[in-house]
Amino acid sequence: MVISYKLEKFEGPLDLLLHLIDKNKVDIYDIPIAEITRQYLEYVNQMEREDLNVVSDFLVMAATLLDIKSQMLLPVEGNEEGEEADPRAELVARLLEYKRYKLMAQELLDMEEDAQGVFFKSPTVPREVAKYEPPVNLDALLDGLTLAKLQRIFESVMKRQQDKIDPIRSSFGTIRKEPVSLETRILDVMQFARARRHFGFRQLLERQGDKLEVVITFLAVLELMKIGKIHLKQENIFDDMEIETLEEEGEETDLELDLEGLEG
Repeated sequence: MVISYKLEKFEGPLDLLLHLIDKNKVDIYDIPIAEITRQYLEYVNQMEREDLNVVSDFLVMAATLLDIKSQMLLPVEGNEEGEEADPRAELVARLLEYKRYKLMAQELLDMEEDAQGVFFKSPTVPREVAKYEPPVNLDALLDGLTLAKLQRIFESVMKRQQDKIDPIRSSFGTIRKEPVSLETRILDVMQFARARRHFGFRQLLERQGDKLEVVITFLAVLELMKIGKIHLKQENIFDDMEIETLEEEGEETDLELDLEGLEG
């Protein structure tokens, strides 16, 4: 867990510098760097017992102040435009930005404190009354409506409906799956039985796609039982039906189907 520290009323080195500037009543754009640095170092020397993570930020600012102080003792060099460069310029910009955010934070805090004194009362209107809607006045609703305006409204609605229709996809037909004939399904079931020899009816239904194919498959099983090609056994009601082919392994005789009876 991260623990934040607040030293007296200073939340960081910039906060301490602003305090020293206000205390000495000096212009922030013309900071007497020597005096401010001296007072700043006095405060830092009192922070020996504080946490090192907190003190490190103040030490970095102390080094920055000493660097600015040493630069101001050296001859001033001009920039490309001939103006003298102020070593305090960057520090002043940081102080102004920090002061601006500090004032904004104080304004938000004042707004939060003011909002604590505002109370809201939940509505106590009955649900039936809240849902009430006055009846529609048809005379006012249809006032100024003519047959010509009604015709334009109707045409506009019809045009929007037509614009939703894709002229290409709307010409596509519906693709329907061709139903499987009973004769074809009998041949498929017999081929399945010759390959497995012994299997369950539910295993056979795993290959079917819809209810119609399930019904046709069941009829095919009954027809194969009728002509003596398979044997069906069920121990208890609702148990899976066990199917066994009666042909010898490797013996594949032609199926004698009554095609006219099947078509009927």
